[in-house]
Amino acid sequence: MKPTETVTRPEDVIDDATAAAAFRRLLRHLRHRTDAQNIDLMGLAGFCRNCLAEWVEEESNGKFDQETARFLVYGMPYVEWKDRHGGKATPEQLARMEESLTLNKTAEQEALDAELDEALDDSFPASDPPSLTDPSR
Repeated sequence: MKPTETVTRPEDVIDDATAAAAFRRLLRHLRHRTDAQNIDLMGLAGFCRNCLAEWVEEESNGKFDQETARFLVYGMPYVEWKDRHGGKATPEQLARMEESLTLNKTAEQEALDAELDEALDDSFPASDPPSLTDPSR
């Protein structure tokens, strides 16, 4: 793929080995940057370490439970990370997070709607069935 090519989902062009290496690098970066609190990540980007752990759990098809997925993301038990690095969220941080989560829901719903529209377009014939165009049927 050339950088100028347009594809619907560019992330799908990334091979699994490259995607896995980039994901592991992201995890190492987040483990190093303990100053970046989950609440701040949520307020800015709409996801945090817990979200990543949830995605790992979901994508593992039952291989990892929540506790294991969090351990894989945090590099230690979640309660230990929280005790060492977690802070109390301010009302401002919580408000930013809520606003950011609203954006997630909109983008997520639009993507789901687009996928559903495409699936419906593919499942229906190009013309109406005879029962709709011929009242005697």
